[in-house]
Amino acid sequence: MKPKNKNYNRRDFIWVSAVTGIGLSLNLYSCTKEAKPIIDHEQDEDDITGIRLADVSIDPYIDIEKGGSLDIEGKGFDKNDQIIFRSLNGIGEEYTLNIQSLMETYIQIVLPAAFLSGKYRVTIKRGQHTAIVGDTSLDIVFNRNIPDREGTNLKGVVYSGGVGVANVVVSDGYNVVKTDENGVYYLWSPKENGYIFVSIPGNYEVNNDGSLPLFFNKLTRPMRVTETKDFELTPVNNDKHIVLALGDMHLANRQENGDIAQFQEMALKDINETIQAYQSSGTKVYALTLGDQTWETFWRSNNYGLPEYRAQMDAINAPVFNTIGNHDHNPYVDGDWATADKYREILGPNYYSFNIGRVHYVVLDNVEYANSGATPNSMGNRHVNETIVADQMNWLRKDLAMIEDKSTPIVIAMHIPLHQRPSLSGGQENPPKYALTNAEDFVAAVSGFSKVHVITGHIHTNYTVENSSNLMEHNTGAVCATWWWTGAVGYAGNHVCKDGSPGGYGVWEMDNKDVAWYYKGIGYNRNYQFRAYDLNEVHITQEEYAPDYRGDEWNTYSKFVDKRSDNVVLVNVWSYDSKWKVEMIENGVPLPVTRVNAYDPLHNASYNARRLNANETPATSFVSTPTTHMFRAVASGPTTTVEIRVTDRFGNVYTETMVRPKAFGYLMH
Repeated sequence: MKPKNKNYNRRDFIWVSAVTGIGLSLNLYSCTKEAKPIIDHEQDEDDITGIRLADVSIDPYIDIEKGGSLDIEGKGFDKNDQIIFRSLNGIGEEYTLNIQSLMETYIQIVLPAAFLSGKYRVTIKRGQHTAIVGDTSLDIVFNRNIPDREGTNLKGVVYSGGVGVANVVVSDGYNVVKTDENGVYYLWSPKENGYIFVSIPGNYEVNNDGSLPLFFNKLTRPMRVTETKDFELTPVNNDKHIVLALGDMHLANRQENGDIAQFQEMALKDINETIQAYQSSGTKVYALTLGDQTWETFWRSNNYGLPEYRAQMDAINAPVFNTIGNHDHNPYVDGDWATADKYREILGPNYYSFNIGRVHYVVLDNVEYANSGATPNSMGNRHVNETIVADQMNWLRKDLAMIEDKSTPIVIAMHIPLHQRPSLSGGQENPPKYALTNAEDFVAAVSGFSKVHVITGHIHTNYTVENSSNLMEHNTGAVCATWWWTGAVGYAGNHVCKDGSPGGYGVWEMDNKDVAWYYKGIGYNRNYQFRAYDLNEVHITQEEYAPDYRGDEWNTYSKFVDKRSDNVVLVNVWSYDSKWKVEMIENGVPLPVTRVNAYDPLHNASYNARRLNANETPATSFVSTPTTHMFRAVASGPTTTVEIRVTDRFGNVYTETMVRPKAFGYLMH
């Protein structure tokens, strides 16, 4: 009598056995058939014209150890048949397996060690013919003999090198538990999120599918059925590591601006050069996106969405963790939660946590995509509420409660900013204002930690907000800058964000609990931290910058129409915070420097003016944005030389000797 799995009824037509080498003594059951192998024979004419099988089926739920063998009952198989497992849930490749043993009433195949858990459609292929056997939920498990526990429906082992790892956090996005001394966990889940994930502990990594870290397993069985979901960890030394914060890529395959070509030839090249520079010194590097990887408006019209984005990310030479943005939601589905189903299918959880070295990272979804009116054939109204919904906020509190050491640095990534852009009164920064509707709840949730950094995107600018001594937000400029427009054919040939920052990304340098950061402009070295203008030379006229424009709104969009002679030097310091210092010196004498809220001239010329030159109205969301990381000083005359000295909070000094008059142009530094 063959044993049964008490979680569900295992039908008699399928069996699993295992080949293990993982250091545990497992009581495995195996085949007890006494059938003899079929003798090889020539195919007859009926076999050539198709596949003739009988009594073939497959169990809907299968647990099997890594590298295990799988027996499928049926008659009529041929020794040259191939068994194809095609993923139905977006994780894993298509696996084509040969028959290991051909018996009279069943076949045996061996799963490769790299086979991933998931839901699969199983097909028999013979020559040019195929026949579908059925669908199965197949879980690769470390120890299939873990007993069930009343009141739970998820269980498993977090292990490394054949040994369970204790005190590792596992969660389904609602409940949070830790593994016991043997690396075993139990959890009750409503299974509404559709996944379970491990909060990767410091000094470990998980396997990757391309560049995507597989820190999660998708749930494929009904809520009443217990699932076994394991997580394998690989030990590494990542106490010292780098995280690249990649915001707002907006990849959409638009021919109008050549976004894919610009990304590949410019941004991807720069990102991989940065990765290589750090890796060559032995430092571990990871990437963390900040949302709006895609642009849902063009998913169908340009045949470019989340699957294509994910394939593009495989060209990045480091693991890539993802954050969902408003443009990564499905516009053809009504409501908020369901609009993220496609994202979860392709990229995994829309909120989760992980650790690298001594730093705890949290990724949140703070986009409520209230997409009323959507149908499978038409987009909804795509209204966005800036909030962290209640279930997710509850999970955040539970996740942070697992961290006993409150001096642990906390880095939280989310798409929409926590705070509004800073404002000034009399050159001084006003108290910060919140952008999220439930920002106070969020701040309260993280208040017990001494060092919290929030990294956001969404608005394609740089700014920092120091909420308190323990909480700082870093809104990060976009990889796509102004949605790839300033680099499009016929535009400025540069790459600049709405606030004048170069298109780029954040670089976070972590060394144990020490946290440092800088903004890396694409195409520039790390020392490029400001741009200085001689405003006497900034005169953005329609005749010079938009000669083909035929409209009458020039003065609405050009902020530098009038010729100046007041000798103002304007310096744009994109990563400025209160610990930075900006100095300007003329003939050895320091000039009074004032922080101002001002437009950046280069962006004004590169997007506003060139968009008008194409006789297109500049998009409201794309036009130049005033920023408070601007500083001005007045020189004594139009031809004096001004020394500019900018010192960041870490003591790094950046300088420029401005020989005036300094020319203004699209490619200026």
